[in-house]
Amino acid sequence: MVMLWSLQKARPLWITNLQEDETEEMEGPQSPGQLLNPALAHSISVASCGNIFSCGAEDGKVRIFRVMGVKCEQELGFKGHTLGVSQVCFLPESYLLLTGGNDGKITLWDANSEVEKKQKSPTKRTHRKKPKRGTCTKQGGKTNASVTDEEEHGNILPKLNIDHGEKVNWLLGTKIKGHQNILVADQTSCISVYPLNEF
Repeated sequence: MVMLWSLQKARPLWITNLQEDETEEMEGPQSPGQLLNPALAHSISVASCGNIFSCGAEDGKVRIFRVMGVKCEQELGFKGHTLGVSQVCFLPESYLLLTGGNDGKITLWDANSEVEKKQKSPTKRTHRKKPKRGTCTKQGGKTNASVTDEEEHGNILPKLNIDHGEKVNWLLGTKIKGHQNILVADQTSCISVYPLNEF
């Protein structure tokens, strides 16, 4: 469950069950032996605008919501990782979203065009198109998607992919000496630093 709380009234104003989305997808065909992870929420990050937030879940999906008064509406949902999404983090003053997964991958997504498009559109969509699921194949130790990025991630495409190699327990986008970097904590005792030169 993801909840929007009223701290004045000490009760939730809005609640969504991430497993409802999961139930719809389970009705489709599955390959034999495919394991399903429940849509347990692992991490939430609020964009600097204050009314957009992202949720990373155990089912490998990233969901982006917009707060509208006392309720929230899902703006976007896409498969972000092959295993659970352990961390999500919006970079300051942008809709650039970092995600880290149990699959050892770190991805930078640019949600700006999708968030801005939905903000300008006065019409409300009543039916959401289900995203197509992709399959992955291993070639030489690297994972290559056998479907296009648009089919796998909807209209949002990854700007950067980092193969960290270890399950990501925590990540943060921050400036160090005037340059944007990603700090990553995993199951080791070290913090990894990745530069984000072009962002």
